[in-house]
Amino acid sequence: MKISRIPVGAYAANSYIVMDENTKDALIIDPGDDYLSIKHAISKLEVNPKYIFITHGHIDHTGAVAELRNLYEIPVCINEKDEYLIMNGGYMFGNPQNCGAADIKIKENDTFDIGNMKLKCIETPGHSEGGMCFLIDNVVFTGDTLFQSSIGRTDFTGGDFETIIDSIKTKLLTLPDETIVLPGHGPETTVKNEKVYNPFL
Repeated sequence: MKISRIPVGAYAANSYIVMDENTKDALIIDPGDDYLSIKHAISKLEVNPKYIFITHGHIDHTGAVAELRNLYEIPVCINEKDEYLIMNGGYMFGNPQNCGAADIKIKENDTFDIGNMKLKCIETPGHSEGGMCFLIDNVVFTGDTLFQSSIGRTDFTGGDFETIIDSIKTKLLTLPDETIVLPGHGPETTVKNEKVYNPFL
């Protein structure tokens, strides 16, 4: 497995391209508001995108969804509780954008095979009602649920502080300590580091 991180847009959201180096099959996680940068990275890696997975529906994580879906003709996967956000993803930022409906509505414990990789879906509401994390091998992509030494905001529509703390403690901190955490903003961390150093936990 090879992972490319692409910080995009005004909020420096982390978009990820995750590829199986043997088959060249890949998935895109949270394609934020910079279609050309993501397209260029995919071309440079010479991979075959198979899915778009969205941790939550805010526009800084979905701005390039429509263009990438149309270009590669691949399905968009999001939890049904956040589907309304990708259909009006920028309303809270004054920049409404319709990415279209989800192709696949994902839920807890759904799994997908991409090449020789297996992705597992983990429901982690709190930053948004339909927040998801994605586990592949020893790496978890946490979107805006868990950051290095911080957690996601809970003051947007659908956010709730107690819910996000419960999601993190019951769904993420129960993963092995050595699990690598790749968040939606900022640098990577590990489950162990967040157990020890995250002031919110």
